[in-house]
Amino acid sequence: MSLNVVIVGAGPAGLAAAWSASQSNANITLIDQAAQAGGQIWRGGQGYAPKRYRHLFGQQTTLHYRKQTHVLGASEQQLYLATPQGPQQLRYDRLILANGARELFLPFPGWTLPKVVGVGGLQALVKGSLPIAGKRVVIAGSGPLLIAVASQLKQRGAIIKAVVEQVPIAQLLRFGRSLVGNPTKMLQAAQFAQALANTPFYVNTWITAAEGEGEVQQVQLNNGQRIECDYLACSWGLIANTELAQQLGCRLEQNFVVVDRSQHTSRDQVYAVGELTGIGGEDKAVIEGQIAGFVATGNYQAASQLAQQQAQARQFSQQLAASFALRPELRQLAQANTIVCRCEDVTLAQLQSQPSWRSAKLQTRCGMGICQGRVCGGATQYLFGWSQDSVRFPIHSVSVADLVMESV
Repeated sequence: MSLNVVIVGAGPAGLAAAWSASQSNANITLIDQAAQAGGQIWRGGQGYAPKRYRHLFGQQTTLHYRKQTHVLGASEQQLYLATPQGPQQLRYDRLILANGARELFLPFPGWTLPKVVGVGGLQALVKGSLPIAGKRVVIAGSGPLLIAVASQLKQRGAIIKAVVEQVPIAQLLRFGRSLVGNPTKMLQAAQFAQALANTPFYVNTWITAAEGEGEVQQVQLNNGQRIECDYLACSWGLIANTELAQQLGCRLEQNFVVVDRSQHTSRDQVYAVGELTGIGGEDKAVIEGQIAGFVATGNYQAASQLAQQQAQARQFSQQLAASFALRPELRQLAQANTIVCRCEDVTLAQLQSQPSWRSAKLQTRCGMGICQGRVCGGATQYLFGWSQDSVRFPIHSVSVADLVMESV
């Protein structure tokens, strides 16, 4: 009887896991909530993903691709799915979690104005054909994603009015020096620098307010400067999508899933890869995905050959976290009347008297809206230090009809 390997997430980590697992005779099921594989990094058509991963969908393999499918929850060797055909259950022998990360948003006055978006969100919209040529864009927050997306938008004709990075210059220089032993990252940095030549780049600086009538028209910086713009794209880092791992009982540390060198979690036959184990970008996701796919199907020799690359990717992830740690001043951006939970219109003042995330949900409905706390949850964790230890079924919003059918 063939091994059933289920992979949740069809971004770089999930596709890499599917590719390495496909070298065996296992039955592989690849699940993703999007209409097209590739995740955020390889979004925008098959041309973005490496050829060997694109071939997974054209060859006579044992891969079953389940697109537009949400994993609602999990139990012992069983997943509960919401599919276009209705609710279904899926059994697994090995489970590889590759469901990535989402952007961290911190509230500030004006952040709910139209055309104030996430950096990754704007990137996805542009890849989905949003006209950006000639539009004035300010990109603000923290991390390499800022310059990567700024470079992409500029190539598509956007006018990058400013890239605003909150870390001091000394911290950025230390991060740059840490890349000396990583030629691939050095080349990427050089390419971004060339693409953004003559683009205003602010360090030790952050957004204090977005202003405008009906939509954002200008932003204010902590140095008092105002910059006119058509879009403000913000990102303060990434939050791993650990909800499914938590429901399975996988051990977490510092909001990431703990794994060994085989990408094995604390739960038997459950693996985690990519941003779930630490924010590290495409290279880390691919290496960890390949290792998990090989190990899950018993190809330990192939997995061991990737150990050095894995160690280098993990080191880069640690350098990234240390170099772009958020400064405490950002906790003071939101004012009493600033909305923190956008789904339920809950303000900072309403939350300040609450002792915990659970209490805030019960008393204010914070985190009870359509996004299920995926936006405000990270913000409240940063602002108040609240933990979100309890993850219940379903982990995604679902119709009542699906829940009724699931319970039959």
